Amino acid sequence: MRQGPHVIVVGNEKGGSGKSTTAFHLVIYLLYQGYRVASIDVDSRQQTFTHYVRNRRDWARAHGLSLPHPTHFHLPLAQGDSVKENHGREFEMFRQAIGEVEDDTDFLVIDTPGFDTNLTRLAHSLADTLVTPVNDSLIDLNVLAQMDPVTGAPREMSHYARLVQRARSERLAIDGKTMDWVLVRNRISMLSSRSMRQVQTMLERIAARFGCRVAEGIAERVVFRSLFPMGLTVFDPLDEALLGGAPSLSHVGAREEYRALVSALHLPVKARAKVSAEG
Repeated sequence: MRQGPHVIVVGNEKGGSGKSTTAFHLVIYLLYQGYRVASIDVDSRQQTFTHYVRNRRDWARAHGLSLPHPTHFHLPLAQGDSVKENHGREFEMFRQAIGEVEDDTDFLVIDTPGFDTNLTRLAHSLADTLVTPVNDSLIDLNVLAQMDPVTGAPREMSHYARLVQRARSERLAIDGKTMDWVLVRNRISMLSSRSMRQVQTMLERIAARFGCRVAEGIAERVVFRSLFPMGLTVFDPLDEALLGGAPSLSHVGAREEYRALVSALHLPVKARAKVSAEG
C-alpha cells in the first residue's frame, strides 16, 4: 500500500479557473498550520505556481521577511522526438521529485495545466484529494460534461471527466483507495441570479452522476492580482509592512472564503504547533 504525504491535485482543463491561486493558498495555509509541505508544478507553459513561489522568495529576501516556503519542484515536458521516450523521462522526473519528499512531507500539492499531458495524468493518478476549480458560468461546465439544454442533466462526460475517472480506477486497483473529488465554484458573483442558480443545480447533478462533491470557492477579487507579484496569500499576516500597504476588506473577506474552502475539503489535519499568521 502506498505510503507518504497526502496528495492534493488541483486540476481542470479550463484555463483561468483559479487553479494556481487555489493551489498556492492551500500550500501556505498548511505551512502556517505547522505541516511539512512540498509542491510540484507540472504546467510547462504558464508556470504560474512556480512564479508564485519565486515571487515569494524574492519578496521575503528583499525585505528581510521570515515567511514559510514549500519544497518546490517544476517539471517541464520532455522535448524529444519519441513520445514513448518522452513519457519515460517525464515519469522518471516525477518519480524522483516524489522520492525526495515522500518520507519527510505531510502534504504534497500538485498544480496542473489547462490541457492534457502525460504529467497531468501521472499527477491525477496519485491524488488523494482532487480539487477542480470551476468558474461560476454555464459555459465553463462543458469542461466536466455536455449538458442537456432542456433538462439540465449531464448527458456525456467531457475529456477531463473521463481522465479523472480513469485515474480513479487506476488508484483503486493500486491500493484499494479512491480520490475525494471536489468541484469548487470559483468567481462567484456577489449578486444572486438565475444563471447562478442554474450553475449550482447543474453542478449538483454532475456531482451525483460522477461521484464527487461541490464546495463554494472564492469570489472574483482584485486582491489576488495585487498579492501575486509579492508571492503572498490571504493567509499571510495582515501587516502593512509585509503587504506594502494597508489590507482591504476584500483581503479579509477572501481569507474567510479560503478558510471555508479548506474546511470543506476535509483534509486530514490535526491540532499541532502553528506558525503565527495573525496580523
